[in-house]
Amino acid sequence: MKPQQKLLNSVDCCVDEALEGIVSSSGCLSLLRGHRVVVRADLEALKGRVALLSGGGSGHEPAHAGYIGSGMLSAAVAGGVFASPPPASVLAAILSLCDAGVSGVLLIVKNYTGDRLNFGLAAEQARNRGVAVEMVIVADDCAFDQPSKAGRRGLCGTVFVHKLAGALAEEGCPLDEIVSKVTEAVKGIGTLGVSLSPCSVPGCLPSFQLPAGEMELGLGIHGEPGIKRSKVTSADEVVKTMVDHMTNPASQSHLSLKSGDSVVLCVNNLGALSCLEMAVVTRSTIHYLEGRGVRVARVMSGSFMTSLEMAGVSLSMMRADQEILRLFDAKTTAPAWPNLSTVCISGRSCILDPPAKDMQETSHTEGPLSDVMRKALEAVCSSLLQRQEELNSLDRASGDGDCGNTHAQAAKAIQEWLQSHIVPGCPGQLLSTLAGLVQERMGGSSGALYSLFLTAAAALLKDGSDPAAWANAMQAGTDAMRWYGGADPGDRTMLDALCPAVEELRRLTTSPPGGHMAILQAAVEKAELGAESTRDLTARAGRASYIATVRVTLPDPGAVAIAAILRAVFEALGGQK
Repeated sequence: MKPQQKLLNSVDCCVDEALEGIVSSSGCLSLLRGHRVVVRADLEALKGRVALLSGGGSGHEPAHAGYIGSGMLSAAVAGGVFASPPPASVLAAILSLCDAGVSGVLLIVKNYTGDRLNFGLAAEQARNRGVAVEMVIVADDCAFDQPSKAGRRGLCGTVFVHKLAGALAEEGCPLDEIVSKVTEAVKGIGTLGVSLSPCSVPGCLPSFQLPAGEMELGLGIHGEPGIKRSKVTSADEVVKTMVDHMTNPASQSHLSLKSGDSVVLCVNNLGALSCLEMAVVTRSTIHYLEGRGVRVARVMSGSFMTSLEMAGVSLSMMRADQEILRLFDAKTTAPAWPNLSTVCISGRSCILDPPAKDMQETSHTEGPLSDVMRKALEAVCSSLLQRQEELNSLDRASGDGDCGNTHAQAAKAIQEWLQSHIVPGCPGQLLSTLAGLVQERMGGSSGALYSLFLTAAAALLKDGSDPAAWANAMQAGTDAMRWYGGADPGDRTMLDALCPAVEELRRLTTSPPGGHMAILQAAVEKAELGAESTRDLTARAGRASYIATVRVTLPDPGAVAIAAILRAVFEALGGQK
């Protein structure tokens, strides 16, 4: 097995280059020369206030440098990937803050042995130099029912502590008061993670192996093993398992939480979950907590303390009273802190009713054209359903293979509508109704294009339905397709069948009554020839334009569908097959 590929320049230099990237992309951060220490660029603004210093191993970005700014950290010390920073760098950071004239320095440290030792050593060295230094240990892990002597690990709940302490420091609170308040707040913070995959330190093999379809509950942010492996289930079930474990009173590591309590929730991406998955997990967690009677006051969802590329999520909760919320809501310039609303999440109505639908359809009446239009629609639907697999097969050569399915969805929707509705005598009303059906049921770009065509065509058929009006409507619909879709004849799309047919139908505006069917037949034939001609065209629009030209040798499925629709209408009107 080889180490997983990563987009780096060098394993040895990746931490330093990452820090440089973080600092160079921000106008408010600086690097301490000779150390992996990021500090506020405006250190002079800290004069007379308590400075906050945190840090730890790299690989948890945006922690910790992302939380530097007014209202949060003053500086952060980075170690190697998943390695505690050396005490010399921690001391250099403390002394730099001291030189800025701060009244004291608070070290916020996650409960890992290396961090405690190295930050602790630097703190003692700084005290020997007369610096007022205190250290708060964050141990928010809820995984183990009976933690070892090392205690609970420090996880993403540390970010809550950064925020609370930062707000207090910004208000000018003295060091001892900040330590007292933050220490009390830490008692109400709990975190638990679950992973669907391991992570790997650059240049190394993954820290553990997970069989396909399994997940690990309670792992650490450095890839340390968790407490339990099980099959991956639904987001709702995973969230329930996590919250129940975190709040189980039988566990020595549990977060005490009862109905009526108010919490701040952090849904933290451990590195590789998609935004879609994160949103689903966030929804599940809010719903489950509310179902237990817990008031969710604030929610932050995103990447806050990661584990490189681990596909997983951690849930952090902090019991919150009004003072906690006040500090949590205080402004900060830290780049990684989300722009959150101060509105309570629970109890807020999240659903708005859309405007009432147009009720014009209730006034539709049948007319002389109703029967023939119904017959034409039935023929079109039947043709599209018969050609479903043919269109899918053509689409597999140049797209995602669902062209037949999408046209079949539209056909079935129209058939269902025909069973329970009259066909209005006004063609414009019918096309407007069809546009809505296609938009809602067909989906994808095809649904949008057909709906555009029908909507634009309907406008020209509301006051008349003579052959000239139909010709103008077809032209208007085609123009709308071209304008909004961005394609033209020759681009290997449905327009290669539609445009020549519509050009032929323009003759209806000047032809005598006896020649209408001949013009329609000629239009159908031109559509079929246009569809066949797409074999030799290079796709310049639509999904097929992304496929290598040599691979596309069959006619465009959209063009074939247009020709089939026109052929079905022609035959329904009495034309020859």
